[in-house]
Amino acid sequence: MTTNDKVKTYRTTARIVGAMYLAGFVVGIGGIVLIQSILGAPDHLATLPANSTLLAIGAVLWLMAAAWDAAHGVLMFPILKRHSERAAVGYLGFRIMDALLIAIMVLFILIQIPLGREYLKAGPDASYLEALSSVFMQAQLDAYNIAMTTLGISGLILCYAFYRSGLVPRLLAVWGLVGYATILGGSVLEVLGFDLLEIHAIPGGLWEVFIGVWLIVKGFDPSALASLPTDPDDGVLTGVDRPAVATRHG
Repeated sequence: MTTNDKVKTYRTTARIVGAMYLAGFVVGIGGIVLIQSILGAPDHLATLPANSTLLAIGAVLWLMAAAWDAAHGVLMFPILKRHSERAAVGYLGFRIMDALLIAIMVLFILIQIPLGREYLKAGPDASYLEALSSVFMQAQLDAYNIAMTTLGISGLILCYAFYRSGLVPRLLAVWGLVGYATILGGSVLEVLGFDLLEIHAIPGGLWEVFIGVWLIVKGFDPSALASLPTDPDDGVLTGVDRPAVATRHG
C-alpha cells in the first residue's frame, strides 16, 4: 500500500471515529436520561414493571456506547502503533476495560427489572427488596465511576499521542489532556464518596464532541501521517523522540 493509499485509509478511519464520538455522546445522553427518569423516580420499584421496556432500551443504548468505546481502540490501533506500540496497546486495553465496566453497570441496571416485579408481588413485606435495589444502584454507580477512570487514562494516552505526533492541532490535544485529566481526577473522587454532580466530565465531554466534528471535517493531519515511522519506538511514553518527530516539532 502506497503512502497516499494509507492516508486515504486513515482519512476514512478519522471520519468513522469522529462519527462514533458524536453518536456515542448522543446515545449516552439518551440512555442516561431514560435510566434516571425511571430509577430516579420516587418509589421506583413500584413503577418499574410498567417502565421496564424503557429501562431496557436505556440499558441497550449504554451497551451500544460501550461497544463503540472498544471500537475506538481497535480503529486507532494501527495509527497509534506507527507512533508508539505501547501507546496503541495501552489505549486499546483501557478502552476495552472501559467497555467491560460499562457492561457490568448495565447488568446492575437490568437487575432492577426483576426486583420491580418481585416488589409488586411481595406487598407490605418488600423492604428487603428496596434495600437490595439500593445496593445494586450503588454498585451501578461505582461501576460507572470506575469505568470513567479507565476512560480518563485512555484519553490521556490518546491525547498525549496526538500531541507528540501532530495528528491533530496541539491546542486541541492539550484541551483533551486537560479534559481527561479532569475526568480521571473527578472520577477517583466520586469513587471515594465525593458527589461532583458530573461537573468534572464537562471539559472532556465537550472535547469529544469537538474532536468528533474535527475528525469528520478535517481528519488527521496528512503531513503528520506521512511522517509517522513504519517501525515505531515507544517515545510517546518514554519521553525519547525519534529524530523525525523531533524535527517536525522543532
